[in-house]
Amino acid sequence: MFPLGLLATAVVFDVLGLITGRSGFAVASAYAIAAGVVGGVVAAVFGLIDWLAVPAGTRAKRVGSLHGLGNLVVVVLFAGSWLLRAGAGGWDPGAWALVLSFAGVAVAAVSGWLGGELVDRLGVGVDEDANLNASNSLFGSRRSATGG
Repeated sequence: MFPLGLLATAVVFDVLGLITGRSGFAVASAYAIAAGVVGGVVAAVFGLIDWLAVPAGTRAKRVGSLHGLGNLVVVVLFAGSWLLRAGAGGWDPGAWALVLSFAGVAVAAVSGWLGGELVDRLGVGVDEDANLNASNSLFGSRRSATGG
């Protein structure tokens, strides 16, 4: 399952629902949110296992902490959006449900970038000899796989 894809798709359905006025998009969005939240909880278990294996005091541990916290916030925001929809007739996303979903997708963008830093730049879960203190992609120079 791909929780981030499901949650982003839910926001697309919300926008389409606002544009077209068709209630089917609200229902599709609610289902996508439910599946995304469940998938996010499952993914969190595996993320925690990976995070526990990263040595303390490394940049990877700090970035992983922010990534995990960001993903937790995303799941909570979308779960709140889903709960607000569940209380409405026809899964209608009221203003607050939409605000929570849009905030969730914004936080997910930042958290997703942090996840990319973990895998691509720091090599967490990819390379046994990863440089867990490599500079970030915004301000540091890119290092090759051989460390040069």
